Amino acid sequence: MNQVMCRPASREDLDRIWDNDFEQHPHWPREWKERFVRENEAGMCKTFGIFDGEAAIGTCTLIFSPASEQVGGRAELANGMTIANVCALRINNEYERQGHVSKLMKLMEQYARERGCTTLTIGVEAKDTRPHAIYFHWGYTQFLQCVYEDGEAIPTLYYAKQL
Repeated sequence: MNQVMCRPASREDLDRIWDNDFEQHPHWPREWKERFVRENEAGMCKTFGIFDGEAAIGTCTLIFSPASEQVGGRAELANGMTIANVCALRINNEYERQGHVSKLMKLMEQYARERGCTTLTIGVEAKDTRPHAIYFHWGYTQFLQCVYEDGEAIPTLYYAKQL
């Protein structure tokens, strides 16, 4: 096993991350990769990865711009200045509960602070009790809103954390 490291994703990393995601989730729309790459390159967001050697084993994206398709103009989630949204946080099952995601979150929080962000937001489906408890433990305790995303039957709950 290689040393597991967290870092901002390069353009090459983004390709590896998305190729791996599509292999694991063949039903995912291919335009998601194009959107995330385009928004990373435009500075609207920044994707970070957890890597075991060159293999991406986890990922998360900080959304900065309300123009990002992911936040859909909701400036209370990302306003392009002081508020950023933590989006698409995931890790391969065999690497869970080893502290890698906590290290990734600390790296992203530092990056957000350096960009001038004072608040981070995060969403969690109301039924997902385990991530909900983890996010609360990390300080995401300020309830922002409850949203039914894309016609979903289960709402997404959004919380904020002051940096």
